[in-house]
Amino acid sequence: MKILLVDDEPLARQRLRRLLEKLRPDAVLLEAASGDEALAVLAREEPSLLLLDIRMPGIDGLAVAAELDRLPQPPAVVFCTAYDEYALEALQHQAVAYLLKPVREAELARALASAGRVNRVQLAALHGGAAPGRTQVSSQGHRGVETLPIAEVRCFLAGQKYVTAIAPGRELLLQESLKDLELELATDFLRVHRNALVALAHIRRLRRDADGSWWVELDAVPTRAQVSRRHLAEVKARLQRG
Repeated sequence: MKILLVDDEPLARQRLRRLLEKLRPDAVLLEAASGDEALAVLAREEPSLLLLDIRMPGIDGLAVAAELDRLPQPPAVVFCTAYDEYALEALQHQAVAYLLKPVREAELARALASAGRVNRVQLAALHGGAAPGRTQVSSQGHRGVETLPIAEVRCFLAGQKYVTAIAPGRELLLQESLKDLELELATDFLRVHRNALVALAHIRRLRRDADGSWWVELDAVPTRAQVSRRHLAEVKARLQRG
């Protein structure tokens, strides 16, 4: 992942770089000190995310954002500014977040999570609705960024605020919606309930309890997912197809 930091203040770029090196240690970090320089880097490097200051000499951040509409695959944009009067105009450029300086780590982590969701939607549109599959899910917590390979996930269960990814011996709280996960992972995961997605490859059996309720049992985890009446026919059909 390439991230472009655009700010005419060197200290602001340094602060963002320190935060990103902690939150996204695998990212390639690029810098630009002006709007003109940012447009040149955009054309050359094609970053997937911009952290963009608004008030800059010459071409400002809003003008840079306006130019993104011309790109076949525009990057996600997070505005970082010391001024809050630009928020409405910034959102009109479909920014995924608007952060006030000094940018805080927790706020930046949430913005990065949102940017990741937007980029997958953009990629899906460019590929005719089928996004290239990622290999892991990630979460920002008090211990930093934690990841979990999707191949190990048995199910995703939605709670009131978070979605829990469940794997043998591990659970990870995600800030993504179950709907977004279903759209992205439809090839390998099946919706069995409004609150549950299960991995087709790890379904051990479909079981009916004495009270008439249906459940999917999964290998290597004690967790089982309830199957709603609405989804039961589809679940049976998918399992019969193998």
